[in-house]
This record gives sequence, C-alpha cells and structure tokens, in this order.
Amino acid sequence: MPRSTYIPRPNATPKTPARSCTPHRQDGVLARQIEELRAEAENSDYLFYSEIGKFRHGGEVFSIPRFFFLGPGPIDEPVRIGIFAAIHGDEPETAYAALEFLRGLLEEPERARGYQIYVYPVCNPTGVEDGTRHSRSGVDLNREFWKGSKEPEVYYLERELGVLLFQGVVALHADNTTPGVYAYVRGATLTEALARPAIQAAEAFLPRAVGSVIDGFPARDALIQGHCFDGVLSNPAELHPAPFELIFETPQEKPFDLQVKAAVAALDRVLLEYRPFLAYGQDL
Repeated sequence: MPRSTYIPRPNATPKTPARSCTPHRQDGVLARQIEELRAEAENSDYLFYSEIGKFRHGGEVFSIPRFFFLGPGPIDEPVRIGIFAAIHGDEPETAYAALEFLRGLLEEPERARGYQIYVYPVCNPTGVEDGTRHSRSGVDLNREFWKGSKEPEVYYLERELGVLLFQGVVALHADNTTPGVYAYVRGATLTEALARPAIQAAEAFLPRAVGSVIDGFPARDALIQGHCFDGVLSNPAELHPAPFELIFETPQEKPFDLQVKAAVAALDRVLLEYRPFLAYGQDL
C-alpha cells in the first residue's frame, strides 16, 4: 500500500468532548490515522490491533492502542521489540512516526523477519487529547514507572513490559530544548552499537545534537550514557540478560515532517543493525 502523506503539526483548536475510546489530537487527524491502520490490520497477515486497557477520566473513556506486527519466519523463538510513543502528550510527532514505521513494514514485511514488534503510538491519551506534556491528572507519566504509580496509563504499560519481556525497547520523544537528534543509551551493552547507526540514519533528515551536555546530562557524539531521569518508561530492572533500551529524541523546533522521517529512519536502522545478533543467536 502507498505511504501516507505526512501531516504537519495541527493548529490548536477549541477542545471538544471525546466521543470515542480512541485517543486523538483536537482535529482528529491522529485518530483517523490510527483507525485507518486498524482497518488495515483487519485484513493483514502481519498486522494486528488491540487495546491494552481502558480508563475513565471525568465523563470520558480513554484507551491505549497497541499494534502488533508479526514478521515473517519461524515464531518458536520470537524476538520481541517494543516501541513506545507520545508518553508526553505534546509530542505528537512521535505518534505519527510510530504509525509511519508500521506502514513501511506493511509495504516490506521482510524487513521484520524474525521479529515480533509491538507498537504503542499513544501512551498518554489524555495528554495527546489536550496537547499537554502531562496527563489530564497533571502527572508526568514518564517519571512514574516502577514506583508503584496509581496512574492507569503507567499500570497498563508496566503490565505490557512485565509480561512480554521485550528483548529491546525504543521510546520516541521530541525535545524542544535541543536543535538536533540524540539518544539515551540504556540496558544491554549492545545498545550503543544500535544507537550510533540510528543517529546516522536520522541525519539524512535532521542534524545531530552537538555539545558535551545535552538535556542536562554529559553527552558524547549525541549519545547520553549512564544517565537518565528517574522513573522513565523502561523494562523491569530484574531482567537478565538486560534488554537494550534506546530513548530517541528529535528536535521539536524542526519541521514536523522531518522529525517523523528522522524517527522512522532510526527505527528502520535499529531493526537492520539488530539483525546480525538474531542471525548468530548471540546471548544478548
């Protein structure tokens, strides 16, 4: 199927009450894109759709959507990758990137051979609805993980992380304080080997961040290693061997469509670079 046209950041419009469980930007564009991909999933051998949980806020009911892409090949030893977007509601470009990444896999399923890829395009549905970083409860959800949080979004996402035991997790973000792409490197030692080419791929569309300090942390070559904010979305700490964890950031001041393209290029490159480890069956 043909690639969709990239959608620029919508202009703010007065908020109207939600009438669907599906999260959406105020103009409904993101909701329509999710619904279109959900319709594709109904007739696909590779793509499947579900919702990991619903919760009520005031008079509205929200859900967290999940797409599952089952790559070609044997499934007796699946390699599960989790991709999470829009944990901050004012970063909708990450959600569009996650959906565009899936469309690319539908066009070329072989690129996902050997993978089971779980994509959560909207992790903070009330924040996306309102265009705010925090959820409607006033909480930064990306500081709540593995702390016994009572936030329903965190509960449902932690359940996914704890049950599916991903071999790798990529969290997409957009940073309004840094003029280039960069990444946090966490988890398995191979993460850096994935992050460097991911940044290189993204540079086809946007510059990399420069400087010895990025987002308040020591950095080198647009990578932040060994430092991160407490409570960010991550795998359970007790997993062994440690999965790779990559937080990929685009510069939010740059054009919306270029951020989407850069994030998609980074995700595509992660799959490509991880493939040799699958082929040789190394203990990661």
